[in-house]
Amino acid sequence: MFIDTHCHLNDVQFCEDVEKVIQEALVNKVEKMIIPGADPRELHQAVLLAEKYSSVYFAVGIHPYDIDYGLLKDSLSMINHPKCVAIGECGLDYFRLPQTNQESYKKAQKDLFVEHIQIALQYDKPLILHIREASRDSYEILQQYPKARGVLHCYNADEILLGLSNRFYYGIGGVCTFKNAKRIVEILPKIPLDRILLETDAPYLTPTPYRGERNKPAYIPIIAQKVAEILEKSWEEIGELSTQNGKKIFGF
Repeated sequence: MFIDTHCHLNDVQFCEDVEKVIQEALVNKVEKMIIPGADPRELHQAVLLAEKYSSVYFAVGIHPYDIDYGLLKDSLSMINHPKCVAIGECGLDYFRLPQTNQESYKKAQKDLFVEHIQIALQYDKPLILHIREASRDSYEILQQYPKARGVLHCYNADEILLGLSNRFYYGIGGVCTFKNAKRIVEILPKIPLDRILLETDAPYLTPTPYRGERNKPAYIPIIAQKVAEILEKSWEEIGELSTQNGKKIFGF
């Protein structure tokens, strides 16, 4: 009934009980889980999990913060793996820029972002985008590649990015349950229903009432319930449409 379109099951926080976490997700009707690429050093673990568990899939990519930990080309051998469903997470993140050489750091992020986009187009795979405090630069880059498609992970509620709704989906996670989630609550009704995806970003961004604890895919129904409340839809309807959206963009 549900797909967790973004969960870091290869994170060290899951190393001792990942099987239990996956089984708990299945019990809570989360039928598929996607591990995004972030730190290239952790890709091997993502592949192993995808090969062991039928419900787990993965993507190949480098998070903007992990730009110094490897080259995207070194992961290309995994792109044709039958359980590799996307390229990313990739994009721009200006939240924690270095104190010096900020422009050169931004350029390095932009260059890597473009590399991801070009590879996604070459292999006809969707992108998983990470955009934080860099919406305009991200939008302008994506406008140069009108055939690029994918999902805006942890959608940041910036209006400019709604201009991509003809080819991108919007990942909604635990942030929508936070007390200070005014922006995402206000903009969520503006997202077309056929463009909404659900995600946890586990082990991060745990939804209320479990904030402060480790996040996990089993919490997807909590997020679905909050989205349903905001959109004045039924829990079942949000589950169905988000699952169909996920199957469409990731080719399940």
